[in-house]
Amino acid sequence: MPAASTNMSDREGESFVEVDPSGRFGRYNDLLGAGAVKKVYRAFDQEEGIEVAWNQVKLANFSEDPGLINRLQSEVCTSGNLRTYRKKHRRVSIKALKKWSKQVLEGLEYLHTHDPCIIHRDLNCSNIFINGNIGQVKIGDLGFAAIVGRSHAAHSIIGTPEYMAPELYEEDYTEMVDIYSFGMCLLEMVTMEIPYSECDSVAKIYKKVTSGVRPRALNTVPDPEVKAFIEKCIAQPRARPSASDLLKDPFFSDLKDDEIDSVSN
Repeated sequence: MPAASTNMSDREGESFVEVDPSGRFGRYNDLLGAGAVKKVYRAFDQEEGIEVAWNQVKLANFSEDPGLINRLQSEVCTSGNLRTYRKKHRRVSIKALKKWSKQVLEGLEYLHTHDPCIIHRDLNCSNIFINGNIGQVKIGDLGFAAIVGRSHAAHSIIGTPEYMAPELYEEDYTEMVDIYSFGMCLLEMVTMEIPYSECDSVAKIYKKVTSGVRPRALNTVPDPEVKAFIEKCIAQPRARPSASDLLKDPFFSDLKDDEIDSVSN
């Protein structure tokens, strides 16, 4: 890696001890490994939103053994769920957020078009998991999932209040509740704030959700395109696009199809 500027840090999140001259890569102080030739630190690619290995190499050794460069390899870091990962890496590009979002929607599309339809019912950022090395996102924790018949309707109240669609409380809903929850997940990804964090009780969340009051965090979304996309997801049930429709939305037009390989588990 080229020479890096020092003393550049993310003051609000975990601090970088170095940032490369382009400003894209930041190195943390975590030493992953060391040898006679190199030291490997945990680092973060702010453009792609993925963890990478930062190799510090003794360049003088290359003149004697050019093959050393071929032995540089990445170290594997455990990244955990998307909520923890996002808090750890506070500077993430819109492109990276779109990549994560698209993978979640591909997972939902798989569940919703399954025969019979599967509704997750408890989608939130704590049960979406990420492999930080390759930026791969997976939906997890299907313990509350419902398998429904041709009507795609379910009739029990379950989920995490901050992410529950209003119709869930009425005990008559379809897979569109997952789209609402996805919208709230994207809102958290963007703002790093759990929806309705201004409420200090489940009762207050329920009152706002069923009254159609949007979470305060929605007003802090800086990008109009992102805000509009979230609003599509949390619209009234009949106005919400399906996962398949959202994947065709212009919101993702700047992503190449081969950039993302998603898996739902």
